[in-house]
Amino acid sequence: MLNIAILGLGVMGRNHYRLLNENPDVNVVAVCDVIKDESYKENFYTTVEDLIANESFDAAIIAVPTFLHKEVSLKLIDKGIHLLIEKPAASNVKDATQILDAAKKANVKCVIGHVERFNPVVSALKEELKDKEIYSVAITRVGPFPPRISDVGVLTDLSVHDIDLVRFITNRNILKQAIFKSQKIHNHYEDNAILSFELENDIIAEITTNWLTPFKKRKIEVACKEAYYEADLIAQDLVEYSQYHTNNSYVTRNCFVKKDEPLKKELEAFISFVKGNGMEGLSTVEDSIITLKIANQENQC
Repeated sequence: MLNIAILGLGVMGRNHYRLLNENPDVNVVAVCDVIKDESYKENFYTTVEDLIANESFDAAIIAVPTFLHKEVSLKLIDKGIHLLIEKPAASNVKDATQILDAAKKANVKCVIGHVERFNPVVSALKEELKDKEIYSVAITRVGPFPPRISDVGVLTDLSVHDIDLVRFITNRNILKQAIFKSQKIHNHYEDNAILSFELENDIIAEITTNWLTPFKKRKIEVACKEAYYEADLIAQDLVEYSQYHTNNSYVTRNCFVKKDEPLKKELEAFISFVKGNGMEGLSTVEDSIITLKIANQENQC
């Protein structure tokens, strides 16, 4: 039985809490948030210091606001606690690097919650792309403005999902990038962006992301030598278009996707990793640092 604590009980923290309590291999020993909530049956703490001083646990979920990731993570790493930190690792590369260095020094297992890696439609897409020559990747992640996000813009909150997915889907490194952004309705940060990339093997990719669209859209389109794929990350549907003809006809195939809750699959992979098994698609802190460098426009070409 793995003893776990959850820090941060916002939307993602509550989702972690629900799913971990459904897992027979896990015991949620305590929860922590700055706002006390008497509805939780577990011991409740309002500071990480009190949590550490009074509880014994093997691992923790860090779902606090991004700007607190470094502070909270370093305190837990110092106690030898294994971590799953909600994406991104930190607000900036410097803070993420400090987390990485501390985890290595303490021999602590630390991964980043890039949950879209565990979306069943992404898994199905990766399987379809095996041994195929990829030409391009286009990802759309748009939706209405979420008032709960006040400490970062779309680049750090949304585009990090898809920068990571571009590398994860193609298994190729990003060589060049260009980012165009604007601020339309957010008080402090960008809320509209287009990102363009050149990857190894002459693959090109683009990401469109914003908080200006009245509805959510999460879509991946991949052009290959052999076929064209369209994946809907919300509906978890995957369609292949192939056998093109000069009269503009083609064959459509609905690919099989075993639908499931991505966060559930990610948590199962994290629990297995902490118990000594492989990483099973989990995102490393190094992965998040690469993504943050791009999202924060460091070393931009």
